[in-house]
Amino acid sequence: MTEQQLVPDWLSNPDVVLLRDVATAVLHLAAVDSLDSFTLPYPAAAQRAVNALVLQCLRNGAAPPAGVPEMMRWARNRPLASWPLDRLPIDLFDTADRLIDKDSGEPSQLCHELAVRGFHGDSTGRQYDRMVIHEAMRACRAMSSPESYTAFRRLLVTQPVLTEADWAEVSTDLFLDPVRYLIEEIYAPVPLGFRRGGSYLCCHRCLTLLHPVSETDWWCERDQCRYQGPAPHGRALVTAEVGEIRQLRKPLRQFVTGPGQAETSLENGLRALGLAVEMWPGFDAYDLRITFPDGHVWAVDVKDWAHPAFLGRSATAVRAEPPYDEACWVVPDFRVRARRDYLAVYAKERAEAANGLSLLTDKQLRQAARLRMSGQRGPEASIGALQTGPTMPGTERRGAHTAPPPRQADPVPTDGAAKDGADHA
Repeated sequence: MTEQQLVPDWLSNPDVVLLRDVATAVLHLAAVDSLDSFTLPYPAAAQRAVNALVLQCLRNGAAPPAGVPEMMRWARNRPLASWPLDRLPIDLFDTADRLIDKDSGEPSQLCHELAVRGFHGDSTGRQYDRMVIHEAMRACRAMSSPESYTAFRRLLVTQPVLTEADWAEVSTDLFLDPVRYLIEEIYAPVPLGFRRGGSYLCCHRCLTLLHPVSETDWWCERDQCRYQGPAPHGRALVTAEVGEIRQLRKPLRQFVTGPGQAETSLENGLRALGLAVEMWPGFDAYDLRITFPDGHVWAVDVKDWAHPAFLGRSATAVRAEPPYDEACWVVPDFRVRARRDYLAVYAKERAEAANGLSLLTDKQLRQAARLRMSGQRGPEASIGALQTGPTMPGTERRGAHTAPPPRQADPVPTDGAAKDGADHA
């Protein structure tokens, strides 16, 4: 047994498990559509979570929350690092980590990752998004139409909001015929809570609807938009002019639209360098297949996760088909700017099944591509270890699954400069 195996698994740490239960409760309560129709008792998950939190606070000699409402106030107002849980691993959470966004009252992305991604269990929302994607794959495979699957994925990324005119255009797109029935299910009427004065407002960066949080302010549900500052105003949709508005259901906005916009932004940047880029090849075996003029191929999966430890624990080798020469995972640069140890924590927590898979920022990937296009072939122009070993003539096969240690993140600028960088929307 190695020294690493002797270290207790922090995912089974009792206080981390407790926070998972609290995060799950937060999501259950956030899913209540109308408080007017809500009646006591609270959902069982919420009551179990508050009971466990009270017990642990009493054991630690700390004042516990008085009930579910106060637990929700903790989730919104108290960074996780300040909760009276003395068994939490040191430095697992920082001062910015909350379960509920302080400004909007919406569950944070970290809350979703604790309840969904950090553990083996799945939330209903996460199951829904996977069900939709898998059903789209099945339908497009049955029609032998990978183009339809790509069109479907691109629709979810580029048009999370549809007006009546948009809906009519989508309804006549022949590429979307195999998944028409899915589109009718996944786009739902927009709740009135998004409306102010008879109109809705889209974020100019990520295209999703903004949430009105005061008489004058709007809030974007995307972490990256908030990191870059106040959301820039995009399309103003006046209901009297555009008719009924539909938007993707939240699990798809959270787990497909957001990460997908990082993928398409990277696609555009790489195409601008003169590279051939195939999106979601092999029915989504990975996100981008990048081919250089000399035939060398990179395979890239884009991951936009708030917490690097959960990302590291989920790491797996990139699928071997369609074949490639090098592979890596990519995270939006702003994640590393917001958390300086992001790449190091990922490397520390990276699962053995990943076979040393590198994690680069999108900025680092584009720079490596520029260097390789300019003729360089050293480590800075590579994203992973090359496939090695003899091959028979005519049977060359791409499919490297090992990579060098992750590169160091670029120096983090101070003050406002840290908010600059690639716009992935």
